[in-house]
Amino acid sequence: MNRKDLDPDESPLAAFGSHLRRLRDERGWTQEELADRIGCSATHISAIETGRRMPTLRFASSADRAFGTGEQFQRRARAARNTPWLEGFPEFVAHEGKASEIRLFELGIVPGLLQTPEYAAAITTGAVRRGMITEQQAHDRTALVAQRQAALQRSPAPLIYAVLDESCLRRVVGGPEVMAGQLDRIATFAELPNTIFQVAPYDLGERRAFDLPVTLLTLPDRTHLCYAESAHQGSLERESRYVLPLLTAYHQLQAEALSQAASVAMIEQLRKGTP
Repeated sequence: MNRKDLDPDESPLAAFGSHLRRLRDERGWTQEELADRIGCSATHISAIETGRRMPTLRFASSADRAFGTGEQFQRRARAARNTPWLEGFPEFVAHEGKASEIRLFELGIVPGLLQTPEYAAAITTGAVRRGMITEQQAHDRTALVAQRQAALQRSPAPLIYAVLDESCLRRVVGGPEVMAGQLDRIATFAELPNTIFQVAPYDLGERRAFDLPVTLLTLPDRTHLCYAESAHQGSLERESRYVLPLLTAYHQLQAEALSQAASVAMIEQLRKGTP
């Protein structure tokens, strides 16, 4: 059976998963047996052991009871959760790197997959100044943006649909020079054969389908996933009864948004400094 091996030095999340697997192997327990002892599913155990899911403090406490390790797993869980990533985001990124289709909607800022290094650095610098993240966490964020973009340079390339709220283009991040480079990057993105770019204009009003950033993934087996987040919480949804209505809403958003030609024309106007 193929097993994904984690480097425990890679991150606190990887260290937690690696430690959980090592203790389970030492006791000769299967994932199903450990799941019964903890009170969850074997799939959940697998996701944590491979770093695809963040362990909750409740899970860590149950693991400590199952292994008789005092508060060892609870301390590791606190370290793992002290990261710049929201709940569900690490697992989402793992799926994103394999997806055959990516549909994203963003407002306020340009999404990570389209960001220039300078734009990404400006966003994280602002977060550090506000005390939201540390310098190390800022470094981790910008590094992950580059890794996510590199993961898309594969064959066959995924089909990427990007609908950006008009605010993403008009909000100046990092100053005029950084923003000019970012607009150039989006225009280049729109020219790729595997991309569709659209702007959801301000006058869409109540017809805009989403009020929060949303990303919908279609995996090679045609499974659909949805990742959505607010300022303090992320959520990865797999159940089709929740994901399929969001997919329908995304199609409706595309129908209401500007065409790609009109969207690129808006970028050209902004590059020239015209409203």
